[in-house]
Amino acid sequence: LLVNFDCSAMWLKKPRWVVDAFNVDPLYLKHDQQGSAPDYRHWQIPLGRRFRSLKLWFVLRLYGVENLQKHIRKHIALAHLFERLCSSDVRFEIYEEVTMGLVCFRLKGNNEMNEELLRRINGRGKIHLVPSKIDDVYFLRLAICSRFSEES
Repeated sequence: LLVNFDCSAMWLKKPRWVVDAFNVDPLYLKHDQQGSAPDYRHWQIPLGRRFRSLKLWFVLRLYGVENLQKHIRKHIALAHLFERLCSSDVRFEIYEEVTMGLVCFRLKGNNEMNEELLRRINGRGKIHLVPSKIDDVYFLRLAICSRFSEES
């Protein structure tokens, strides 16, 4: 969403569950102000974190709801375009339902062919795909998430 990959917004119905799961309170971290404000170190595994919230805040303020919606819809449309391209080529198959900007696809055939395809695509350095495997079926994942992604 136009910020670093390790920054995300979480909307939690019951934030207490997250806090309880990650809560670490050794003696050396205790202080007099405990409980006076949310202690966000209990919302994740590390005790500290990079300051990404300001970047996310700027994106939300600069783009606004409508432009963020357009941005997300564009990525979804690009994912469905790629899905149609794969579906129209007899050599490829869509492995899982396209979700948001993620397309899981593979060459019809064996896993080794798909591993070689991934090696060649990533080796060119123009795009980076990530592999995955479910039930011993190797497939490629195309995540459309760059603001520079275009149809051409």
